[in-house]
Amino acid sequence: MSGRAPTFGHRVEYLLFRATAAATGVLGDRIVGSLTGAAGKLAYRPFGLRRAVVEAHLRASFPERDERWVRETAAAAYAHLGREGATLIRLSTLARERVVERTEVEGLDTFLEAVEAGKGVVLVTGHFGNWEIGGAALAARGVPIDGVAQRQSNPLFDRALVAARERLGMRVIERGRAPKLGLRALRAGRVLAFVADQDARRAGVFVPFFGRPASTHRGPALLALRTGAPLFLGTALRMPDGRYRIRLEEVEVDRTGETDVDVQRLTAAFTARLEAAIRTAPEQYFWHHRRWKTPPPEEPVVGASGINPESDAARDGRQRAMERPEHLDIHLHSDVQRGAHDRSHAVEDPPGDGGVPA
Repeated sequence: MSGRAPTFGHRVEYLLFRATAAATGVLGDRIVGSLTGAAGKLAYRPFGLRRAVVEAHLRASFPERDERWVRETAAAAYAHLGREGATLIRLSTLARERVVERTEVEGLDTFLEAVEAGKGVVLVTGHFGNWEIGGAALAARGVPIDGVAQRQSNPLFDRALVAARERLGMRVIERGRAPKLGLRALRAGRVLAFVADQDARRAGVFVPFFGRPASTHRGPALLALRTGAPLFLGTALRMPDGRYRIRLEEVEVDRTGETDVDVQRLTAAFTARLEAAIRTAPEQYFWHHRRWKTPPPEEPVVGASGINPESDAARDGRQRAMERPEHLDIHLHSDVQRGAHDRSHAVEDPPGDGGVPA
């Protein structure tokens, strides 16, 4: 947890956070959802925050759609982001029973069987629907789950968010400690959860995402392969009545025994499943992030695997390094919504260390 003293700005942000939480309790979810959805649309028009990025991503991902659909879907994505921000605030006050009431889970029995096998489970999701309530729904049902998260810049909000997660039964692993504590969690038979769909820069593995190569963090696949834990994709889709449908599905691929090949295949497989889910409700995806910012190498040196953009010697050296837990590439997160002054981090690109800020 952040040891920094809160600034005056942090205190103002936190007061707004608490006031919004109180208003949600008084006005009810439906009214607050309508208000925050409308506020989200204002960010699209007239203010135009990241509008060009969102529209460009929608055009490239759905080339068969016309401009009217692009604009309508973009506006709906902004409204969704506003509503889910309010849901996150509301989540900080909900009891376990209320979280269970607001969610339904498909594939839970198969998922629990995997947990009970004792090898741990790697759970990946994306910025789709409401990823926070997806984790909360599992924790509220007694699933032993650890979320890999980056601390928030506002220490007051950070403490409130961590406390809300832990109250529901979810432990938080700070991103920088994920290689060590993530391995420990899996070996203890726990679920280790990642939000794994943001640009990983040059440290990532390039896999297809909406028809374009996207740099994707290799940590979830690598951990699953190293520990023998099964890997599941989880999504939490908001339904018209304001409840959420969580879907859990195991992602399996044929394993060759060659680390880079298997990491690529497993990462590509869960990314393809995530894409398929997004296509069912594109207005619930976070198109604001520059997902394809890092271009793939133009002229890769093809190694023995036939897919690796580096020499055989370099690949072998990196594989040996990956054998050591402290070098696992697990720079992922599961946080959302910073304070107002930190808003740019919620939509801008990851810092140069390959981490993914909220």
